Amino acid sequence: MIRHRLFAAILALVLVAPLVGCGKTLSETVDDAEITTQVKTAFVNDTTVNLLRIDVDTVKRVVTLSGRVETKDQETKAIALARKVKGVADVKSTLVIGPDR
Repeated sequence: MIRHRLFAAILALVLVAPLVGCGKTLSETVDDAEITTQVKTAFVNDTTVNLLRIDVDTVKRVVTLSGRVETKDQETKAIALARKVKGVADVKSTLVIGPDR
């Protein structure tokens, strides 16, 4: 658990640098980066479905999921996992359902 928090903190700091000055406060940037990291960590830790190919973007605590999933159940699971992350205000999905082409 401590290892995951350390990883999340380091990743959040790495993600903050390019975003500072993009119209968001430093606090918002850190919060958004932390939320993104926590959502991705939730996807990695979930062994029931393969959610590793989902892109996660967070702006002002609103998480947007994009990419491709194989089933509607995977989309539903991804949304549910993202909503469970502390600090998430809303989750939007632009996920495409269907097999890879």
